[in-house]
Amino acid sequence: MYKKVIAGIVFCTLLNSCSVNYSLSGASIPDYAKTFSVQYFKNQASLAGPTLAQGLTDALRNYVASHSGLSLTNTGDLDFQGTISGYNIAPVTASSSQSTTTRLSITIDITYTDKKDPKKCFNASFTRYADFASSTNITTVQDNLITQIDNQLVQDVFDKAFNNW
Repeated sequence: MYKKVIAGIVFCTLLNSCSVNYSLSGASIPDYAKTFSVQYFKNQASLAGPTLAQGLTDALRNYVASHSGLSLTNTGDLDFQGTISGYNIAPVTASSSQSTTTRLSITIDITYTDKKDPKKCFNASFTRYADFASSTNITTVQDNLITQIDNQLVQDVFDKAFNNW
């Protein structure tokens, strides 16, 4: 009985001394991090529309705020900077006479800075895509495809920053 009480006390002490917070999303947020910032995405992809950068910036801000418990500021303890480096529409599969599926791909380059732990900083490129029927006009599906791709990219960035993905 005495050994179980001692083991329980040791376990609780170790648990309290951990320096990482866990959110409901499973993210590992360092104790020292209270704020985050997402700088406005730069658009360097020639085919990307003018609202893509703002949409990605807002999507990343909203996702991190709602899944991390951190507060959004202009210069956070954890900082994200991004560039849209690729926006491509290309045929994927073809029948004997024409393409049957077309793919919209978006690539972003992210710089993540942890101001208190430089070992956690990274530069990474993420690409996601969505397919649509080649018989469909891109303008009729583009907004929905971009939203779908943005959500996947944001999840990838979050996982790399907070889930050691």
